[in-house]
Amino acid sequence: MRTTITLDPDVEELIRREMHERRASFKQVVNEGLRVALRDTVPTDAFETPVFDLGVPRADLDRALALVGALEDEERLRRLAAGR
Repeated sequence: MRTTITLDPDVEELIRREMHERRASFKQVVNEGLRVALRDTVPTDAFETPVFDLGVPRADLDRALALVGALEDEERLRRLAAGR
């Protein structure tokens, strides 16, 4: 890919020094520098979510809505009895 970039003076000096020390082309120095810099920012390991065994559920999950309704009714009755 061909592109045009504007380098800050200090970056230009670093590239020129590297070109001179390694007797490498501008293209080689820039490509290798970008590879090294960008390789460090890319995660190498995939993120894994931990898994925990919570045991067998004690409620019949097929009737979960009925259970939630019953619990809400109990809470409303408790609050009414407490005068809230």
